Amino acid sequence: MPKYVLDTSAILTLMEDEDSAERVEVIIRQEQAIIPFPVLLEAYYISLQEQSEAIADQRYALMRNLPVTKIWAIDEPTLLAAARFKARCRMSFADALIAAFAAQNQAILVHKDPEFDALVGLVEQEPLPYK
Repeated sequence: MPKYVLDTSAILTLMEDEDSAERVEVIIRQEQAIIPFPVLLEAYYISLQEQSEAIADQRYALMRNLPVTKIWAIDEPTLLAAARFKARCRMSFADALIAAFAAQNQAILVHKDPEFDALVGLVEQEPLPYK
């Protein structure tokens, strides 16, 4: 059974009922989905910036209750993979971490972020339609 790491853009797609929200929901309900801690952090602060603290808190509670595996810590191989992605692909710190979690867990990275295009061939991906 394949594993999937959900990027922040995939989680926000679900929360905001954007195109491909159904696909994210299927992954969460029927597949082995993973949310690493940078996704929780990004989804919270983006919701706080764009909405309100109440909405950010509601969304965080929703993420905590999703039937997915959450990764709360980083090990050395994941840290080094993230550092390599960050250095070689000039991507954001959070995206480098999220991609490294996907690579280290041999998971498919589900996202809506063109920044991950730099990792084609390095990390298996399922891009959702970009905005």
